[in-house]
Amino acid sequence: MQIAHKNIILTGAASGIGKALLNQLLDFEGIKIIAVDLDVIENASDRVIPFVCDLSQQSEIDRLFKFAITQFKTIDIFIANAGFAYYEVIEKPDWQRIEKIFQVNVISPIYAFQKMKTLNIGREYFVLMTSSAMAKLAIPGYSLYGATKAALDRFEDAYRFENQDLGHLSLVYPIATKTNFFNRSTDFSGREVPVPFPASTPEEVAEAMINGILKNQTHIYPSKLFQISRFFQKLFEIIVSPYQYFYARKLRKWAKNK
Repeated sequence: MQIAHKNIILTGAASGIGKALLNQLLDFEGIKIIAVDLDVIENASDRVIPFVCDLSQQSEIDRLFKFAITQFKTIDIFIANAGFAYYEVIEKPDWQRIEKIFQVNVISPIYAFQKMKTLNIGREYFVLMTSSAMAKLAIPGYSLYGATKAALDRFEDAYRFENQDLGHLSLVYPIATKTNFFNRSTDFSGREVPVPFPASTPEEVAEAMINGILKNQTHIYPSKLFQISRFFQKLFEIIVSPYQYFYARKLRKWAKNK
């Protein structure tokens, strides 16, 4: 999908991958961006509209889309980049802690995707969600975080067999990224956590995301090393794909006769 002259919503735009992506998107002619975060975003460009929003709340996401429509009339690209992590040994029960991370990392991007699908009936659109290499390869200490990213991965994997419109749903799978992300990934006592190896820069991830949008890629891997290491896992996914196609046909038949 082309990026020039498109209307874009970018969440988690104040720092890290989101900030790098925001800066690179501004290289494209004629784009307009609503830059979303919990903090006010300062940007010199008149093509960037800052928007403060708590993405863990449905009402806030509805407010974001209502605002975007008043600004743009149409929304072409939604980049669900916002998210956070916990580093911990799973021990004491904490319903609110579990709920909060799933609200932001899973429910928010899927709900935004549903909003985009409804708003863009009959026209092309693109939704890009930031997943993680941990969706494919779990790392101890990130059980909850990995579970949220794996949930997005399974959602996309099933939805691609259901898709009947002009939209594109894509996931990006960064490895550890050299940002303040891991400084915010704390255990219950707020101690600093170890950073997984290897790591990419935010600029490398942002560049991969942009190339992925331009090429309509459904899976974006900023780290070639990680992509190569997934050879046997990817082979298994290819082997079982006929099973998924079989049930996709059954779903279409069921929906037609409903």
